[in-house]
Amino acid sequence: MQNNFKKLEKMLGPMKMVFSNCIRRTLVTTAKAAPTAKQMTCREALNSAMDDEMERDSRVFLMGEEVAQYDGAYKVSRGLWKKYGDKRVIDTPITEMGFAGVAVGAAMAGLRPILEFMTFNFSMQAIDQVINSAAKTFYMSAGQINVPIVFRGPNGAAMGVAAQHSQCFAAWYSHVPGLKVVSPYDIEDCRGLLKSAIRDPDPVVVLENEVLYGVPFPVNPAIMDKDFLIPIGKAKIMKPGKHVTVVGHSRAVETCLLGAAELAKKGIEAEVINLRSLRPLDTETIFNSVKKTHHLVTVEQGWPQNGIGAEICARVMEDETFFHLDAPVWRVCGVDVPMPYAITLESAAIPKAVDVVAAVTKVLGKK
Repeated sequence: MQNNFKKLEKMLGPMKMVFSNCIRRTLVTTAKAAPTAKQMTCREALNSAMDDEMERDSRVFLMGEEVAQYDGAYKVSRGLWKKYGDKRVIDTPITEMGFAGVAVGAAMAGLRPILEFMTFNFSMQAIDQVINSAAKTFYMSAGQINVPIVFRGPNGAAMGVAAQHSQCFAAWYSHVPGLKVVSPYDIEDCRGLLKSAIRDPDPVVVLENEVLYGVPFPVNPAIMDKDFLIPIGKAKIMKPGKHVTVVGHSRAVETCLLGAAELAKKGIEAEVINLRSLRPLDTETIFNSVKKTHHLVTVEQGWPQNGIGAEICARVMEDETFFHLDAPVWRVCGVDVPMPYAITLESAAIPKAVDVVAAVTKVLGKK
């Protein structure tokens, strides 16, 4: 490391005094931060979950646009086609309504399809199959026909992909009886929730996040067990606290954690809850936290009207938990506009840590 530093100093020449300290700090920090534990990205976690379940159950197969020979548009299915072949990993035409119908029919016939949408914005082309065919069949058949299918893919804003690729459909799909909806944040969520979804006898919508695909997290060996599952319908407390409850899902969990770190500098201890599951919603964990902190802030990248935060507000209002609140529930949401294309405007349209800090400050008042 010292030799590298000396080489960089010579290269800088007259600018050495300006940058040398910055470079030295960077090199030292990098050396100290070098991970000793194994790391895995969310992309790899999803891939390994599908691999486990395809190996475990021959009825499981993957289909979608470019999932086979191209290894997936986001490389989530990398290597699966080479391992399992054309019958288990199937490339489809760009016809969401068509291949969603094929997958739903296969599920009704006893197979277990994993259907990838290149973005959940494109799932609107297949909404009739998802809702009218998959979600309603078990009820309409009086429990005689299960539809064990997983609809998965990136949901919500990425970076500079404009309005028709950026909508969060968490509120849309969690509105529908007959569907289960999960929204993973880290590699533990990605592995545990996807494996549970694949094994579930009912249709499950798995709302992933494109920005999180390449984010590495340290690997807890326990999550790599082939039978590691996270129950659908159970939230996780990411950080305990006593002053305010902050709730989010998917990439908004990161926003909550960053906001909580800033609040901690002010002596405010925020309890951060990762919802994980949106339908069913783990109200018990939320209620118990609010009874302890007496304050609640919800965070999401979706639009405010009829959103996940709005549903949580209503659930609290309708429960005895309401009487434990010392201030109104506050929602932090995406801006109520179609997502801008310009990256600077997109950033302004999505909640940030500073927004969480501002919301908590308002809720707590002068306390």
